[in-house]
Amino acid sequence: MLKLIIYKELKEITGSAKFAATFGICSLLIILAFFTGIKNYQSGVREYEASKAAQDSQFEASKSWNGVPRRTAYLPQEPLAALVMGISNDIGRAANLYDTSYQSMRDSTYSEKTVFAVFRFLDLEFVFMIVLSLFAILFAFDAVNGEKERGTLRLSFANPVPRATYILGKIIGTFLALALPLLIPVLTGMLLLPIMGISLSSEEWIRLVLFIICGLLYMGVFLSLSLFISSLTKHSSSSFLFLLVLWVCSVLIIPRASVLLAGNMYKVPSTSKIYYQRLQFQRNKIRGLSKMVEPAVKKLSQELAESGAQGPERMKIFREKLDKIYGDAIKEIDKDVGTFVNRIYEERYNKQSVQEKLALGAARLSPSAVFTLASTELCGTSLDFRNNFRDQAASYTSVYSDFIEKKVELQAGDDTSPVPVDNSQIPQFAYQPRDLSVIMQNTLPDMGIMLLFNLIFFCGAFIAFLRYDLR
Repeated sequence: MLKLIIYKELKEITGSAKFAATFGICSLLIILAFFTGIKNYQSGVREYEASKAAQDSQFEASKSWNGVPRRTAYLPQEPLAALVMGISNDIGRAANLYDTSYQSMRDSTYSEKTVFAVFRFLDLEFVFMIVLSLFAILFAFDAVNGEKERGTLRLSFANPVPRATYILGKIIGTFLALALPLLIPVLTGMLLLPIMGISLSSEEWIRLVLFIICGLLYMGVFLSLSLFISSLTKHSSSSFLFLLVLWVCSVLIIPRASVLLAGNMYKVPSTSKIYYQRLQFQRNKIRGLSKMVEPAVKKLSQELAESGAQGPERMKIFREKLDKIYGDAIKEIDKDVGTFVNRIYEERYNKQSVQEKLALGAARLSPSAVFTLASTELCGTSLDFRNNFRDQAASYTSVYSDFIEKKVELQAGDDTSPVPVDNSQIPQFAYQPRDLSVIMQNTLPDMGIMLLFNLIFFCGAFIAFLRYDLR
């Protein structure tokens, strides 16, 4: 009996004009998302290589280690980030290295291609989150009350059909009919990757497959929700209206409202404010420089007076030692400023982390937000992606600064003429994506939430249909 109901649903849906339109639109959008993602990835790789080459040429043109320009850490392009863009286009693709506490992000994709900031790129997350959820509602909003209006529900139960079997067959058949327009173009898009020269690692293939599974779970949420609302209402027009309101709340209102709520409840100081605090602290330290070096200068004067040095010789010794005293004092001030800045930026990052957890926790009331968080995590474009890049840039800053400092010291002690900078000696920034185990640890809770949404809505539909008036 269950197979017969599933077959009936499949036959009805696949033979309808809605199915033909759904299959055509989904195929076009999904393949287009893969194609544009591949093209964006290839363009990003070219830009990354050109930026690195330009920086290397600047370093090679330097005449000494003292004159090397400020180093920049460039973020390489990743294939999955082009398919599900997340925040990858919003953050900077390059980090100016100041110190371990602060890396200024610049050169975001939208700063280069401003028009895309208006309408955003088309990616797989958009197709799944917007298009497939609407198609799920379109196919299932009248799954029960529509059958009653057409008179086919009463006709079906003229036979000894258990209600539990009927509702189960309904949801399985509709899900299979919706999954077909999804999987065929997705597999076609996955074939485009190697054909167009995009090589994915085994971990990246696993993450891409898991993303597709998340998409199916997300589609199932709106399918079971539609079945639930259809079992609660008498008229299909009413169920469609309720579902449209719920879709707007889930996709548009709840995620944005959660961010606004968290932003108003928990304030995070801006980088401009912190930069001002840094300048004020540095100025106060510099104002106290004379007082700081006063004891050492007095001691130096006494030593010179006792040494009996006279004339130009005395002035030369005095200037050399005075320069060293002031140089040591400035180094001490720079160290204090660095400690102060590290502390205030750490406080800011901690507050920002709390704000983000509050916003994302509230947003998880929406299935759409849960799907977005899971998909961006799997494709490496979540908020952790920004934090990972920032932390690695900070570590590289420390390594690079130590390297340059040692080179400058060696050059200062070398009496020979300065030699040009050898770029091959400079430690290179190599961005390391997070391990699959870490990504899975962050993704599994969101996948569990989507499974829970499916279970809750299906149980609601099951209970509502058991009480449904078939007349």
